[in-house]
Amino acid sequence: MTEVATIAADVDKQRVLCRISLQIMRDKFGSQDEEAPMHFVARHRAELQEAARRLIEKRAYEADGSVIIRSKDL
Repeated sequence: MTEVATIAADVDKQRVLCRISLQIMRDKFGSQDEEAPMHFVARHRAELQEAARRLIEKRAYEADGSVIIRSKDL
């Protein structure tokens, strides 16, 4: 099973991948282990997008150009 969920953002006509671990989602939002990760992401899309937006505005990019949403970002 995938341990990271990924959502995409468009920044200056470039795709930025925004990742969050399933463990953080379970801890923050109470996701069940058997729940499909993308269903859970869909239910909490607004919170995840807001966290990703803040990280992108801070230019908190990883070496590969992605952003990692951590517990402290939610």
